[in-house]
Amino acid sequence: MIAIVDYGMGNLRSVEKGFERFGFDVKVTDRPSEIMHADKLVLPGVGAFRDAMDGLRQRGLIEPVVDCVRSGKPFLGICLGLQLLFSKGYEDGEHEGLNIVPGKVIRFKFSEDGTNGKLKIPHMGWNQISFRKEGTPILKNVPCNAYMYFVHSYYVCPEDEGVIATETEYGVRFTSMIWHKNIFATQFHPEKSQEYGLAILKNFGNL
Repeated sequence: MIAIVDYGMGNLRSVEKGFERFGFDVKVTDRPSEIMHADKLVLPGVGAFRDAMDGLRQRGLIEPVVDCVRSGKPFLGICLGLQLLFSKGYEDGEHEGLNIVPGKVIRFKFSEDGTNGKLKIPHMGWNQISFRKEGTPILKNVPCNAYMYFVHSYYVCPEDEGVIATETEYGVRFTSMIWHKNIFATQFHPEKSQEYGLAILKNFGNL
């Protein structure tokens, strides 16, 4: 069973539907026991870093999520679910993350209205992912430079660049996907990225 963690934020139904399309047994849940007994775990999310950590904490989900990841079960983080893996986030102050992946989450340094020839925040829409390392299991049948759908104002900076699976250009070259052992996490939304994004969900479900 694939458990999708419900901590009060994120487009859970669209992620669930993406997996259901391929016949996977998937369940949206905020119950620690169901998370602990799942075969695979998905942490989606849209919104603010601090609010997300508060949502996980209030539901008693931090320990179950961290334990599942460290147990070696396949894990997929999506958008905010990628950022929460990191040590610290700097949205409206400095906030502790799950600290599973050493590093920080910082904001794009552009004007919000796109004036003076600068790029807009949030980074929203279709953009390409370029492979940083080959053989990422959930990128099977996904070509390098495939377009994926992004919506975010912050991006992750891993301390260990060896975890970077793909990068994307938006004023800076930023990490758009990580892979380390059982941990996979994307800054883009595979559930909104049509053919290649759905391929990622299928590949993850087949792990």
